[in-house]
Amino acid sequence: MASLKELKGRIVSVKSTQKITKAKKMVAAAKLRKAQAAAEAARPYAERLEGVVASLASKVGASDSAPKLLSGTGKSDTHLLVVLNSDRGLAGAFNSNIVKAARDKALELQAQGKKVIFYLVGRKGRPVINRLFPGQVIENYETTGIRDIGFEQAHEVSAKVMELYEAGAFDVAHLFYSKFRSALLQEATGQQLIPVPAPEGAAPGSGSGASVEYEPDEEAILADLLPRNITIQIFKGLLENAASEQGASMTAMDNATRNAGDLINKLTIVYNRTRQAAITTELIEIIAGAEAL
Repeated sequence: MASLKELKGRIVSVKSTQKITKAKKMVAAAKLRKAQAAAEAARPYAERLEGVVASLASKVGASDSAPKLLSGTGKSDTHLLVVLNSDRGLAGAFNSNIVKAARDKALELQAQGKKVIFYLVGRKGRPVINRLFPGQVIENYETTGIRDIGFEQAHEVSAKVMELYEAGAFDVAHLFYSKFRSALLQEATGQQLIPVPAPEGAAPGSGSGASVEYEPDEEAILADLLPRNITIQIFKGLLENAASEQGASMTAMDNATRNAGDLINKLTIVYNRTRQAAITTELIEIIAGAEAL
């Protein structure tokens, strides 16, 4: 059994940890409001732009004149998985859920005979991905030291993705991030970035039967619209990740604070019982000694 000094030291240590987790919960709650507002504000534009580009994809189809970002390379042998993670831990299963979704997709593609490569944003997913898929990570994006990841970082990531695509490094790109639902629920999500998938139920090249007119011209519009869509989708993923991370961190720190309180209560009971047993033993020894005299 632990001594009184050891028990007291453990109680003090757990109380110190409880103060830290409580403070981190308050910090995460404060950051969550801003991150949630940014994620919710970006959703309508990102979803509408994705819908417009997807509609174009269903109308243009795989014609020779269609841009590669819209129609694809004509094959799907190599897949790039862009995995968005954070640089910090203490956020529950936030990072592990994203990595698990990317892992499941990679295993599914490999089972189909496809080649899978990874572009990792953030540090937390790297050890697991490197261990499960050695030699398949072709690019890492460093976010360490960046206080607020924003559109500039999304543009850099999308520029590298498009550079790899133009170089023929892959045929299909997928994006993985955590979609924010609430402080208690974050959903690991995957979506296809390149080529732009046509809406479900629409046959390629069919569209809705309507013609598409471009002003000033098709090349100029699509040259700006398609790269912008990729950047916006990555930006949306980064914003969703930021809100999800703070929500997961707040929930994890709240659970840790309550668990620390339960542990303190248990240790306090053990401490009091041990102290009472020591006092009783001393009293018995004193009484026994007095009776012996």
